[in-house]
Amino acid sequence: MKTLPAAPRAGTLAPSPLADRLTATHASFVAARPPGAEEDVHMIGEIVDHVIERCSRPGELVFDPFAGFGTTLGRAAALGRAALGIELLPERVAHVRERVPGARVIEGDARELTRILDRERPDRAAAPGAVSEIALVLTSPPYMTAEDHEADPLTAYEQDTGDYARYLAELGLVAAQCARVVAPGGFVVWNVADIHHGGRTTHLIRDCARELARHLTPVGVTEITWDRYPHDLVADALLVFQREPAAEPEAEPEAEPEAEPEAEPEAEPEAEPVVAPAG
Repeated sequence: MKTLPAAPRAGTLAPSPLADRLTATHASFVAARPPGAEEDVHMIGEIVDHVIERCSRPGELVFDPFAGFGTTLGRAAALGRAALGIELLPERVAHVRERVPGARVIEGDARELTRILDRERPDRAAAPGAVSEIALVLTSPPYMTAEDHEADPLTAYEQDTGDYARYLAELGLVAAQCARVVAPGGFVVWNVADIHHGGRTTHLIRDCARELARHLTPVGVTEITWDRYPHDLVADALLVFQREPAAEPEAEPEAEPEAEPEAEPEAEPEAEPVVAPAG
């Protein structure tokens, strides 16, 4: 059963710039799968294009903290955006650098993304690609099922320290850092899916939406419908969040003109004394 979060109520921000629903085909997913990718790596170029085109402008910076095989970075570069990513596995970093030479990908852990970006750009200068200029964070975090399988997704499934509650808490740390590095008014969009495995459904869409909502304002949920879902997926969605725009400085009230002092009334002339005639 699909468990998409309810659309947010109207607030101070504009509605989601994305369509309410997008479609995907299993054939296009398989055709675009990078060599060596696991079956549940399912970011599709057309969907990435839809997000980038509607949530950023040419020349702006798109950031992916879970860069993976570079789908987001490659599409961002193709659409005339600056592309920046973080990826944990060195072999995937090498793959992205070879495949998308116009993008910048840093080997590192997304759970430490602010420290990594501060180290890479300590001055935060107002130059192309500056961290403060991130217009869009677009990513798909590695998935975990709720039955606490041993492999930890946030270590690229290479450590047997898996725990679903801790996994969500650490995704919350990533969400908090995404909220700090995206520019005011910028968008944070996560592609996540619900998974049915071992007779149990993991409601990752709902759980990730809850973590993001602790730090950003929800503006929409886009459902992705498939002709045939990959692997164990049973629902797929884009969670669309936004950082509050910077408040415009309040105009100083105009000073009221000073009132002119009232003129003093003119003194009436003194009456001349009346002299009685001599008798």
